[in-house]
Parts: sequence; structure tokens; C-alpha cells
Amino acid sequence: MFLQACLNGTRAPGEHERLPLTAAELARDAREVAEAGAVAVHVHPRDGDGRESLDREPCGAAVAALREAVPDVEISLSTGLWITEGDVERRLACVRGWTELPDCASLNVAEEGWAELGALLADRGVWIEIGLRAAEHPVELAGAGLARRCRRALVEPPETAPAIAVATAGAIDGGLERERIELPQLHHGTDFTTWAVLDAAARRGREVRIGFEDCLTLLDARRAESNAQLVAAAAARYLRPSG
Repeated sequence: MFLQACLNGTRAPGEHERLPLTAAELARDAREVAEAGAVAVHVHPRDGDGRESLDREPCGAAVAALREAVPDVEISLSTGLWITEGDVERRLACVRGWTELPDCASLNVAEEGWAELGALLADRGVWIEIGLRAAEHPVELAGAGLARRCRRALVEPPETAPAIAVATAGAIDGGLERERIELPQLHHGTDFTTWAVLDAAARRGREVRIGFEDCLTLLDARRAESNAQLVAAAAARYLRPSG
């Protein structure tokens, strides 16, 4: 089972006392989640005011700090269009300016300009984690011809009801199969749907992720103390000893 830790996401500063924002804090949490069982980290770099940023300096600082802290862990950055306030061209310019390249970058099919950004990421040698939020998104991915440049499909149902989110994840799974897109699939939920989506994904043998981006609570609804505690809980629940 592949386990990714999503360390901060769009969470606001102060939403959790251990939310990592700076490059040093991301590196700290990356070390902790790696020890807890994560083999990859996904982060949203922040500027000096704690705001999400795609600019060269904060992205470069985050990647460099993570590489030093966890050299054997896969590093993924967000490219969410909201980070550039919906400005498609600015997002492209930011990614063109990256000097410290991550292993992967997430890219959302639901966003304007996603195919163009996908081509740029591929040209720069950055693998794509393609975000699929709806059953029709695999069709769009197939039409764009970018599947071969993707490391995995992010199956990320947006619904807030657990049963509906699980059903949407299954529909996306089915769409990928119908389009004959053979990619590893990483499933994740959001807040109240997180653990239900992960349980369903584990039953299907899919990759999973956990961390403060997705939820702040453990399976028993207790507030998690850290990203590492969430990862440790997921590792205990989903990772199986080999043999």
C-alpha cells in the first residue's frame, strides 16, 4: 500500500497548532511522517505571510528543505488555480520559473488551463498527479493525451457525505477502466469523508493519503496532534506486512 502524507493544503494559519507553513516546518513534518510510514509528501508552499504560493522562492525553499530532510521520499507540490487567484497565465509563468523541481505536481482536470499546464510540467520533467473529482473527468484526461505523463490519478471526490463520496470515487474508478487508463490511483476524502473513502480505497487495493490537508481528526473523531499521528493511524489500519 502506497501512503502519501498531505501536510498542509489550503488550511489557514492557526487552524491547527501544528500546521506546517514554513519550509523548516514542512521538513520537520516530512521527517516525522516518513518515520510513521509515509513514502511521499504533498505540500502547498507558503509565502512569508503564510499564504499559498506558486512563486519560485517559496516553492524552491520548500522543495530544497524537503529534499534535505527526506531524500528518499517523493515530493509533490500543488498547482491549484486558486493560488494564483484564477490567473491561468500567471500560474504557467510561476511553474516556468521553478528552479527546484519536485518529483510530482498535482493538476486538477476541473480547472481552466489544466491541459496546457500539464504539457508544461511534462516538458520540465515533473510527473503529474492528475486530480479527478467527477465521473466524466477520465474522459477529459483521455482526450488530452496526458495520461502517459501522469504518475498517478488522484481520485478526490468533493462530496461532504461519506457514502456519496465513496460512490463518486467508485464512479471515477469505473471511468478510468472504461477509458483504459492504467494508472495507479490515489484516493482521498475531505474532513468527514476521509476515513470512509480510505477504507473503500484500501478494499480496492488503491493508494491512499492522509494529513492535515484532508482532515484534522483520527478515526475515532479525536483531534490529531500532528500529521505524523494521522499517518501512523493510517499505516496501522492499511499497511500490510509483506509475505
